Amino acid sequence: MAEKDIKYLNKDFSGFRDSLVEFAKNYFPDTYNDFNESSPGMMFIEMSSYVGDVLSYYTDYQLRESLLSQAQERVNILDIAHSLGYKAKPTVPAYVDLSVYQWLPAIEDGSGNAIPDMSYALKIPTGMSVDAESNSDVKFTTVEEVNFVQTGSANTNVTVYSLDDTTGEPNAYLIKTKVRAVSGESKSETFTISEAKKFQKLKLGAKDIIQIQSVIDADTNKWYNVPYLAQDTIFEELQNNSSNDPTTSTDTNETPYLLNLRRTARRFTTKIDKDNYTELLFGAGISSNPDELITPNPSTIGNVLQIGETSKLDVSFDPANMMFTRAYGKAPSSNLTVTYLSGGGIKSNVVSGDLTKISSNSFNIDEDGLDASTLQTVKDSLAVTNEQPATGGRSFETNEEIRQNALASYASQNRAVTKEDYIARVYAMPAKFGSLAKAYITKDDAVNNLLTTDVVGDQPQGNAPNSTETTANPLALNLYVLSYDLNSNMTIANDTTKRNLQTYLSQYRLLTDAINIRNGFVINIGIDFEIIVLPSFNGKEVLAKVIDRIKKYFDVSTWQFNQPILLNDLAAKLSVVDGVQALVNIQIKNNVSEASGYSGNEYNIDAATSNNVIYPSQDPCIFEIKYPDSDIRGKVVGY
Repeated sequence: MAEKDIKYLNKDFSGFRDSLVEFAKNYFPDTYNDFNESSPGMMFIEMSSYVGDVLSYYTDYQLRESLLSQAQERVNILDIAHSLGYKAKPTVPAYVDLSVYQWLPAIEDGSGNAIPDMSYALKIPTGMSVDAESNSDVKFTTVEEVNFVQTGSANTNVTVYSLDDTTGEPNAYLIKTKVRAVSGESKSETFTISEAKKFQKLKLGAKDIIQIQSVIDADTNKWYNVPYLAQDTIFEELQNNSSNDPTTSTDTNETPYLLNLRRTARRFTTKIDKDNYTELLFGAGISSNPDELITPNPSTIGNVLQIGETSKLDVSFDPANMMFTRAYGKAPSSNLTVTYLSGGGIKSNVVSGDLTKISSNSFNIDEDGLDASTLQTVKDSLAVTNEQPATGGRSFETNEEIRQNALASYASQNRAVTKEDYIARVYAMPAKFGSLAKAYITKDDAVNNLLTTDVVGDQPQGNAPNSTETTANPLALNLYVLSYDLNSNMTIANDTTKRNLQTYLSQYRLLTDAINIRNGFVINIGIDFEIIVLPSFNGKEVLAKVIDRIKKYFDVSTWQFNQPILLNDLAAKLSVVDGVQALVNIQIKNNVSEASGYSGNEYNIDAATSNNVIYPSQDPCIFEIKYPDSDIRGKVVGY
């Protein structure tokens, strides 16, 4: 039988029909030759072409919908994005920093001075609800604890509220702190579960879900949200007190919570469907002793290696066979109460000063020994506002946004790879685990031949800015950090904060990266300058403006590690101050007296100055004017 020439390049109806007609003419010329449009034979040819056209279309469609860059159907884009590790958002909330105030009575210290009585400082747990004045349907919820006791926070300010008419001493203070809030309202749903079922799915009734706050079963066990069910470790926060850790409780004001890693079998993951409803997916463990541990399991390794047979010892195997579980966590067997945050959208973008109504809150304060009337006055004094508008709220992510975000998420793989990745992770650690103001990372360059490994709380000794003898460790990174004190000045981060940071980074760092968490160096400076004032201006007013300009230039919130002081740039900014005719002289000096509150780090400013640039030390340091009111001194001179 002769081999027939069959064409495989046809894709549409006309191509299939013409090919079939040509095929019939070539190989069946005597059997059928009536190719009129109305003939029965053409009916069958065109029906076959129709089927071929449909099959070709769906083949192309399925190929297109399997590629993230080409997919058009939302359900397919969501599925592919989820497989790449990205979870789309059913709604995008607005965020805002709320300013929260409370009144405090004054108390005398041991020297007879009036100070704030911090025993009346309030703690308000996460979840305080604040309504907008213009629209009561717009609600914001705090995402962190309001902690007036956290005196080490740069966001906490204490001012005098009133003075005693007789003594002139303060008799009351006003504390202001800032807390992050998200547009949304806390809601709950309860699901009835009579028996455990593998990979149980629960669909929530709301579309605009921002975050799953908690999942509690009938036995009050907490279930944890994880990125994927095979992950059995989660971050857990504990109050920093003597009961949980006696060695760290002394840092409770600056670091109110401890960050730990915990392994758990009660876990779930979330996913949204094409209609923007959120689904909860649980594990498959339904036995009393499910296989939960993500550890090498001899029974599963034996399935592929056939241990015991020497001829099979070199057989290749998939590490996933022993590293992933069969159960992926427990399946719930009792009723579940799911609490979630719902809201967001365009309407949540409110103007400044609109969030002033506290609709719900609770207090966490030890009332023993406190005056009940004064305590009630303190509670009633609680007030809130938003100094800046709330921004960022919008509707759900579009298909194109999900596509691009999924590609970006897959590329990053939630790992810290570059220097910028590590610094971003440091700043992303919630402030309740310790507030870190500055971070800088570099390759290990251990001072004085002292080679270190994963050290928390390492404090370099000696005059490090002048150190020269070093030994490099190419497998380690030095992460230098600093915190704010009560007055928003640079200070050394306490050991508890650095321990929390080590725990936090352990989930993101590469296996081969060793991180040495170290204290950065603060070089305190002072400035002396002389100016000539234009004849028609008041010398004292111009001098005050220049000093204010210097304060803004050296504002520590905008200053970074290893940032040089550009004297020409500073002189140019001072010269344009209204009323300044000329800048005659400017000198930078190093303040080192620890008794006066300075860091004590000595630095040779003259030796570090070249071409009107004061360069930082080789060891990461930051320049700071600690006491601007006294460390900036100016003088008006004549011609």
